[in-house]
Amino acid sequence: MKSILKMGIVLLVFFILIFHGCVADVQMAPPPREPLPPPSTIRPQELKVMELIMSPDPVREGQRVSFQAVVVNLSRYSVRANLFLKDRDEVITELYDVLIRPGENPILFPKTPYRFTRDEYCFIIEIDMERTRRAVDMAKEFCARRTPHGWSMRFPRVGPLFIEDLDFLPDPVLPGREFRFRAKLRNDGSPLRANIRIVDRDQVVAQLNDVLLPHGISNFVFPPIPYPFQRFDHCFTVSVDVERTLYRVDAARKFCAKPIGWTLKPPSRP
Repeated sequence: MKSILKMGIVLLVFFILIFHGCVADVQMAPPPREPLPPPSTIRPQELKVMELIMSPDPVREGQRVSFQAVVVNLSRYSVRANLFLKDRDEVITELYDVLIRPGENPILFPKTPYRFTRDEYCFIIEIDMERTRRAVDMAKEFCARRTPHGWSMRFPRVGPLFIEDLDFLPDPVLPGREFRFRAKLRNDGSPLRANIRIVDRDQVVAQLNDVLLPHGISNFVFPPIPYPFQRFDHCFTVSVDVERTLYRVDAARKFCAKPIGWTLKPPSRP
């Protein structure tokens, strides 16, 4: 009887130990892990250069110049990358280990003694991510152009501009009577707003202010004037004033009024 009782106690203790071991194993088992989020990567097409300015502007020959860009990150992730400002295939200035966060990022490039010699420089920005360099999408064309004051990114691209025809309304002009100029102007460049002047030697004869010069051919009629014709002939040229900078307009021919009724019509061929 005692041996049976001892055997029962031993079996009870054995089962208790096994039960506690299982509970301990269950309690020590780690909880199931949630799936890891995707790696923080952005694609080059999710970046866009919205603005690029140059300082000083205009910049003169020999001056050091710096550039500031606004880069928009359209993704949800931040990234560290190297940025290169280029003209054609030449690196002008670069910036390393730049943190680009979601949203707008002002980027200030180091100053550079880059020499401007051509009439026009158009810039791009390349990004180096994971040892791969690609061009960043630009919101518009960012170009520095030669002006009388130096190279500037603030002045619009002007022309080429051509005067296809210039005539009087009416033609011929009677002495002492008011008349108008009508100009047929061709703009082979981008649309812009400007003042158009008609000049006889150094004297402004007629002017139109703040008019739109669309791409292509346009006709402009000037206000009436009582211009006195006093010389043997009067030869007129046309110039365009864009932000206080004068640009002479090339002409298909000379527009000179002869004292045969003061006309701008070309002489008839025999």
